[in-house]
Amino acid sequence: MKKIQLATSVVLGLLGASAFAQGQQMPGGYGPMWGGGWSGWFFGPLMMIAMVGFAVVVVVLMVRWLGGTGHAGPVVAPPPAPPGKTPLDILKERFARGEIDEEEYARRRRTLED
Repeated sequence: MKKIQLATSVVLGLLGASAFAQGQQMPGGYGPMWGGGWSGWFFGPLMMIAMVGFAVVVVVLMVRWLGGTGHAGPVVAPPPAPPGKTPLDILKERFARGEIDEEEYARRRRTLED
């Protein structure tokens, strides 16, 4: 809940700063467009592009912060069996390690040989 309140405060603060900047007057009573000379023609579009880029970055960061990244991570497949290892070889290894007893080994071996 605090994240949403903070995000709302940031957005409202940016909107308030934008309204304040638009209300400024240049000396002599001219608006910002007419009293700035030729520099307004060059820096105006650059600043507009920079501000739009900044706004997009802020929105993307806020969405990631509020909702997480949205990535579950890569799906990892189990490692493939080594080539040349048959089910009977695996059964022999399990018997050698003591995971199964002699009766179970014999039963499974008969099943595999059929």
